[in-house]
Amino acid sequence: MYCLKRLGKVLHLSNSKKLILRTALNVRTGTKVLIANGKPVGRIFDIFGPIKNPYISIDPSVKNPDQYIGRVLYTQTQ
Repeated sequence: MYCLKRLGKVLHLSNSKKLILRTALNVRTGTKVLIANGKPVGRIFDIFGPIKNPYISIDPSVKNPDQYIGRVLYTQTQ
């Protein structure tokens, strides 16, 4: 069974159209990112910043990624 793990709240949309958020989770690039209902939003593109609370850029797979600013995103775990 899969459960959702809170990744963090989207802070803004970068100039390169990537969603930026901050997390305390240990994640990897390529990991699928979802909203609370399980709908995919994109995949982790890059991880940068401090090791304890890094920033994550997400390559969105949705048409209007700016609608996710301020929303909490999740990743799937087993």
